Amino acid sequence: MGVKASVLYTRLPVATNLPSEAELLLVVQEAQRGSTDAFGQLYNHFFAPVYRYAAFRLPQEVAEDVTADIFVKVWEKLHTYVPKRNIPFAAWLFRIASHAVIDVYRRERGFEEVPEHVPDGDPLNRPEASIERKELLRIVRNALMQLPRRYRDILLLSYVSELQHREVAKVLHLTEGAVRILKLRALRKFEQFLPPEMRNRP
Repeated sequence: MGVKASVLYTRLPVATNLPSEAELLLVVQEAQRGSTDAFGQLYNHFFAPVYRYAAFRLPQEVAEDVTADIFVKVWEKLHTYVPKRNIPFAAWLFRIASHAVIDVYRRERGFEEVPEHVPDGDPLNRPEASIERKELLRIVRNALMQLPRRYRDILLLSYVSELQHREVAKVLHLTEGAVRILKLRALRKFEQFLPPEMRNRP
């Protein structure tokens, strides 16, 4: 494919190294037993991908509030998560995130889905580099906005929130095979909406 999928990454907060599913489950179980320290670990681990997901869909000030609300809901519903149902915890959490974003649209209609400006959290960035990234971010968002919702969700969950195919499948109620096929189609469609000079970037 001409355009690299990496064009979908932004300079929003970067996720830390992901633990294995088994390690994550141990933390989840501790949190389910009421450990606020364990829940703090979950919060620190998932904050960046959840915020990136919300920030691509909502204005910054709304995304911040929605992200906070999402983690309140996660804490309140944590006891309902059952690993034996074969749903990865990340998928379970992002279902809550997805529903929270949809709820915002149902309540408020006075803003565009994607904001024009997202803060760059890296204080070492040069001003000209920051401007270039913001322009790239604007281009990417404009292209994403023209995609069907299912395509947009697959790309955001895969590349912005960095979920695995299995997790994306669980969030969107699809098979892993369907996710792979739809992601390929989404990337091809996404490339069509990019400026010509970006379509064949190495």
